[in-house]
Amino acid sequence: MNLPREDWSFEQLQTQAEELRQRLNRFRQALGRFFVGKQELIDLMLVAAVAQEPLLLVGPPGTAKSDLVVKFKDALGVGEDEYFEYMLTRFTEPSEIIGPIDINQLREGRYIRREQGKLPTARLAFLDEIFKSNSAILNILLTIINERKFYQDGVPQPVRLRILFAATNEVPEHGELSALKDRFVLKVESRSVQDEHFAELIDFGIHSEVCRALNQRPWAEGHATLEDVLKAHRYLTYQFGRSAMGDAEDGLPDRRRFFPPDVFREFQRLVKTLVREDRIFISDRKVVKLYKLLRVRSWLLSGGTISRDDLQLLAYLGETHQEIELLRQKVPLLLGQG
Repeated sequence: MNLPREDWSFEQLQTQAEELRQRLNRFRQALGRFFVGKQELIDLMLVAAVAQEPLLLVGPPGTAKSDLVVKFKDALGVGEDEYFEYMLTRFTEPSEIIGPIDINQLREGRYIRREQGKLPTARLAFLDEIFKSNSAILNILLTIINERKFYQDGVPQPVRLRILFAATNEVPEHGELSALKDRFVLKVESRSVQDEHFAELIDFGIHSEVCRALNQRPWAEGHATLEDVLKAHRYLTYQFGRSAMGDAEDGLPDRRRFFPPDVFREFQRLVKTLVREDRIFISDRKVVKLYKLLRVRSWLLSGGTISRDDLQLLAYLGETHQEIELLRQKVPLLLGQG
């Protein structure tokens, strides 16, 4: 599989960084105009996409989860050859996700899958009802999410996947799914908006139906592209690396350069409070991923330095419906925003 080049230098990206940031902000704000009450979700989707961390959309049917992903994909100009979407069930077979076995290769004793058009060749993917999949699919997904690879005839092959969104109506609580759940650092609820926005919901919904029937995509306005997202990711990765290795101008690690001490103490306090008082499970891996997501959000929305406002991301750590609802209310109160 030929992987696209993503080898931009730091010097190249540094000159483009502010323009990239402005383009991505125009993108998220423009896309929000085509939904009712979903700007929060769109912002999180963009943060997760730039960080290249998977995002889980939680909510009952009919709350625009798949519509958000499809319009996000269209608005970034992602073609069908770079997009993979699938609804999983307990009967889903690996061939439906990573491709069928190549019979000709099998006759020669090789176990090769024809992955074209499946998850390994997509750059943006949406997996609906992800927790209904069986153990074989779960193992494949864990390998792809963790290591960005899958196996062909026992040999690891890189995947093109950079952005993964998943959805579920229910968040399961049984243990065999805990490893997969933990890979989704952020889990956001897509809630019904009809109580607060009844009339707008009908107007926007009918407009969306008309666009679908006429094969129109007015939300694809060209404000930003997938390449912009990938460049932003690489630029921030360079920043993390330069600071970690002491290559930054001031020789300080990324945390000391972009996480003010008072905000960092507040971050620690919130994490400890949620773990001790509410028994929220926050693994060591999740703490590190959270830092990366906080930095991406701060760069995207304000230019770089993490503020107390960025700590709102802690509201999306819930592992169950009860925790999701608890954190949605408690984190703003802890931040003095309630």
